[in-house]
Amino acid sequence: MNNPIQIENYKIQKPEAWAGKIEDYELIDKIKDSEFSRKQIDEGRDYCYFLDKKYYTSNTENSEYVCMAYTLNEPVNLERASVSEVIVEENEVYSIHRISVLRDGVLIDKIPDTKIKVLDSENQSSGGILSSNKKINITIKDLRLYDVLILEDSRFKAFTERDFLRKEFSKYVWVSPDNYWAYGSFKFTFINDREQDIAYRKTFFRDEQGNVLEPETHHLKKGERFVIEEDNYINLADASREIFPFIDFATENSWKDLSNYIAPIYEEMFSTYSLKDFAPHLAEKLDAIASLDEKLQFAIEYVQNHIYYIFNADEMNGHKPQEPSVTYENKQGDCKAKCVLLKVILDYIGVDSSVVLVNFHTDYYIKYYLPSLLSFNHVVVKIDYKGQEYFVDATVRDEFGLIENRGFIYFMHYLEVKPDQVLQERKSYQFPYYCIDEKVEFNAQNTTGRLKLTTTYKGNRANAMRRYFKTTNKREIVDSWNSFLFYGLNYSNDRNGTDIRNIFKDATIDIVSDDKKLNEFKIQYSSTVDDPYYVDPQKNRFLMYFDRNVIKASARDFIHKDLPFWHNFDSEKYEISLNTDQKIDTQEKYTVQESTISNPYFEYKSRKKITKNGATVFIEYNPLVNLEIPQDQFEKFREDHHTIADSNFGLGIDIIEPGIMNMIKFNFKKKFK
Repeated sequence: MNNPIQIENYKIQKPEAWAGKIEDYELIDKIKDSEFSRKQIDEGRDYCYFLDKKYYTSNTENSEYVCMAYTLNEPVNLERASVSEVIVEENEVYSIHRISVLRDGVLIDKIPDTKIKVLDSENQSSGGILSSNKKINITIKDLRLYDVLILEDSRFKAFTERDFLRKEFSKYVWVSPDNYWAYGSFKFTFINDREQDIAYRKTFFRDEQGNVLEPETHHLKKGERFVIEEDNYINLADASREIFPFIDFATENSWKDLSNYIAPIYEEMFSTYSLKDFAPHLAEKLDAIASLDEKLQFAIEYVQNHIYYIFNADEMNGHKPQEPSVTYENKQGDCKAKCVLLKVILDYIGVDSSVVLVNFHTDYYIKYYLPSLLSFNHVVVKIDYKGQEYFVDATVRDEFGLIENRGFIYFMHYLEVKPDQVLQERKSYQFPYYCIDEKVEFNAQNTTGRLKLTTTYKGNRANAMRRYFKTTNKREIVDSWNSFLFYGLNYSNDRNGTDIRNIFKDATIDIVSDDKKLNEFKIQYSSTVDDPYYVDPQKNRFLMYFDRNVIKASARDFIHKDLPFWHNFDSEKYEISLNTDQKIDTQEKYTVQESTISNPYFEYKSRKKITKNGATVFIEYNPLVNLEIPQDQFEKFREDHHTIADSNFGLGIDIIEPGIMNMIKFNFKKKFK
């Protein structure tokens, strides 16, 4: 061993008493081939002889123990086992109890062949993220194909004063084992050594027919254990279509109890600190703004853009926010600090607001979880203004607009930081504006086409497009539009492989206007196209413009059995005009086809205006968003999107070639079509 036995972040020692003790002969006895193991190995998958996992929680620590033995029959797993990394938090210690291999029936200790390095977790030390986490790099020499690797280790996290929330509350989610592996046996044990009862809920477990069982909730008193154990086990969950079975463990509480616990911590900040006392210059700036709409916009953008976002992983373990005076003075803070400062400013200008707890990453699961403050990992501000409800993430930057024009945050569940609150669900939402409003003009004369797109973006789209133009090379932006048009005009089917810069000549794209109050970002693209017509193998000519972004492939392809479809599409409006100096077929089925769809979750309308030399389609798409579509209504939703995809997402016109023979051919084709 090239390292001392113990350093700050890891130890090499025996397991704690609660984890138990396993002797070498017991290990060897557990690593026995069977008909089940041989079948898995013959099928080319690696095999885990046993997995024993234990989780221990008390009011002073959380600890997790794992002992496992698995084959190294696949080169990729051999590589992963040879070099691995473990991330530990501040005050967390990683303990190695055993690293061994069973090779030709002989148990070999590999700790002498193990090199351990402790590094800063550099992937979490930039972009406003502060972390004292460490990365433990473990390299094991001379692992060989067909070894059986045995690992026994644990993690110990002692609570500090900063971890006051973890001292008071416990939360742990056990997820059923990976379905790549077959397990000779797996065992999971949850040990409650806390003074409080722990509730646990089993969710998405299935019966023998694969039907999801109703969740079960049970309880553990101090000193009690929960155990789940299986032999010859393969997780049968379909990873692409089903949610893995999981068990949520949490200190028994109600949402009201939790809100009453957290609300006084925040209320102390709001009642103690007055904006005029610690930020008189900011108060003067606000006083000088006559319109309350503009005061509100200024307040939000001040906190978002002038207070630097610091994500301190250690501080985020608790919920005690930084004082707003400190946040203002230092011009930095985490999400709690920024939200508290924003609320103090909103209180000063007389706008009703509250801080709310959210978790965007696990939003769907919160309704299945037991009540716990540890289910949340982010804080935003809820603003009630002129009879409307808005949510603002104080940690984002470069967002603009009066409150009704700002970007929309998609999530469903939240806990408001006020007394006597329960978990709430947001209402569904319909945009009061079009997120994309685009006018397309394509005019073909002789052998040249003139193409112009004028697009206005609002809300999230305006913010995103503004950032894109700010940070992206102009040539790259033009190429992106050219690439989109290459498919939209169907050139991919008659000139594939051609350099798009040689198709779209003199292409330019410019910002026409940028209104920071309306949050409208308007651009214009133009180019010249030689040979503007798409020509099919029979030499028929067409002008086409189909925007495939309109057809919502994610809705048409959605297949998950357990997750309902999350509806978050933008509202859109298009006016597409195709004109030519040639005669067109004004009766062609798809040219004149219109559609009207009235679905509970979106309204869709396409209307056509046809002339002898061209056509225009007007498309409007108005979705009801920020909601889950129930499974019994999803097929109708999918079917309606298939209808949009059936030539209702753009426009195509057929050219009638000049000459008497072509006219006879055209009339003959129409007669027998």
